[in-house]
Amino acid sequence: MTISAVILTRNEEANIRACIESLAFCDEILVVDDNSTDQTVKIAQHLGAKVFKRDLNGDFASQRNFGFKKAKSEWALFVDADERVPENLKEEIIQSISDRDSEEAGFFIKRSDYIWGKFLKYGETGGAKFLRLIRRGKGRWVRKVHEFLDVDGPTFDLSNSIIHYPHQTLREFIDSINTFSTIHAKENFKEGKKTLILRIVFWPPAKFISSYILKLGIFDGGQGFIMAAVMSFHSFLAWSKLWMTQKARKYPSG
Repeated sequence: MTISAVILTRNEEANIRACIESLAFCDEILVVDDNSTDQTVKIAQHLGAKVFKRDLNGDFASQRNFGFKKAKSEWALFVDADERVPENLKEEIIQSISDRDSEEAGFFIKRSDYIWGKFLKYGETGGAKFLRLIRRGKGRWVRKVHEFLDVDGPTFDLSNSIIHYPHQTLREFIDSINTFSTIHAKENFKEGKKTLILRIVFWPPAKFISSYILKLGIFDGGQGFIMAAVMSFHSFLAWSKLWMTQKARKYPSG
């Protein structure tokens, strides 16, 4: 069995080397780069990755599907630049796809977040899992942001986790949620979703309570509090931007 790793990048020079090095077990590594202005492309090429330059245009699913089409292996492993595949997960991946008679279309992989010096065990991200390993021809990515694999066939869970090193500064975190909330609001509007002021007022605090209290983010210390607060703010931004879009369409200026 062969594996192609697919990585989306934009100005990831701080992450790309460690990411690619953790994927040395893959048969090929593809980088789909959204016009990086730093050394991302140069580092990736130096490490032997195949680099394709392509505008993201706010559509992560399209970018991932592009990489999927370029992959030549029977399996594709989708990894973000700020993620690393540890040894135990590598061995499990190889073992899981080695059975040529298996019918699996894809595998879910747990993600362990390491942020500001601490692994998060609880809250919104604690125990999260994502469909990241998929057999060729068995699915495609859908939705521009918060994208997911629409898979055709049975899926199973892997036991070990990919390591995620997100938002190593608070500014980077806030810039990210501002960008993602804009795309998310546009997708919600496109999907026919609507919001009211009451949702904008009550949903973000409810999200904070869910993450920090009900999902035990309080046990992740200060990191857990900040994570819950910022993700609540993300919710506020996304629903507020959707409300503003609704009003702009209903009462166009001029």
